[in-house]
Amino acid sequence: MQKTFRLKKFFQMVTKRAVVLALVAGMVFSQAGPAFAARSGGRAGGFRAPAPSRTVPRGGGGSYGGGSYGGGYYGGGGGFGFPFMLPFFFGGGGGLFSLLIFMAIASFLVRAFQNFSTNSAGGYDGSGYVSTSNPAVTVAKVQVGLLAQARELQPDLDRIAQTSDTSNTEGLAGLLQESVLALLRHPEYWAYACTDSEKTVLTQAETVFNRVALGERSKLAAETLSNYNGQVRSLERALKSTGSGGNLSTEVQEPGEYIVVTLVVAAQGKVDLPQIQNAEDLRKALRQAGSISSDQLLGVELLWEPQANGDVLSGDDLVAEYPEMRIVA
Repeated sequence: MQKTFRLKKFFQMVTKRAVVLALVAGMVFSQAGPAFAARSGGRAGGFRAPAPSRTVPRGGGGSYGGGSYGGGYYGGGGGFGFPFMLPFFFGGGGGLFSLLIFMAIASFLVRAFQNFSTNSAGGYDGSGYVSTSNPAVTVAKVQVGLLAQARELQPDLDRIAQTSDTSNTEGLAGLLQESVLALLRHPEYWAYACTDSEKTVLTQAETVFNRVALGERSKLAAETLSNYNGQVRSLERALKSTGSGGNLSTEVQEPGEYIVVTLVVAAQGKVDLPQIQNAEDLRKALRQAGSISSDQLLGVELLWEPQANGDVLSGDDLVAEYPEMRIVA
């Protein structure tokens, strides 16, 4: 009986230890999944918005005092001030005077409407001036998933990111065109793609641009190469020396299945990108994005993954992180 009790106790102890080991192993491997799924990415771009002009005094283009008749309001563009015309309008008169009265009233109403439109579009700032221009801006995104056989694209994007001058608008326009050309040169590897756009105004453009770009950057575990607003940095060497970063190390691994390239662009005016149904739609969208002039361009964000040597992007990763992309037929 005592022997049986000891055997039972022994088996209970072994069972408990096995359960503990199983739990520990489960925790380790559950944490290892995201670590090994961690992906590197490259980033290049910047934002250069022009400051809104502030040249119109609060209250419109007219003035009181000098230049007006009898101290009334003078609109500053010819004609008679509106208050000056009230006696004539209500006191009678006809012929030429009636015509002049009608024209003055019409001119006053037009100016009032223009001032209201200007104030609504630009808004007042703290110094008592109105912004004379708050033009429409489009923030557009083009995203392409390529088969990993397009390996020469990755060093191309590295070169573009490292050599582009992201500190000025002309350099950003060059970055955009070079990135689009790199994608257009590999149509045989296009697998997935999508486009999206959001309309805003100049004063809100940077906020919208940053929100869209941050949403894409958050999908990366680390930005191992970055050139943004003229600030260049690289983390690849540090990752190599420390041996950290999960699959960001330089150990030989199986080739990744996909490369994902994202372009976020902010431009003044309307930018209509087609919804992607086939390769021709993607080609058209890339060409439209690449043709935006430096005069219109406000910001560019180029993102791609994987970037670090030995990093991978599997089909499961692509489906999980980029569900909005469609197959390019």
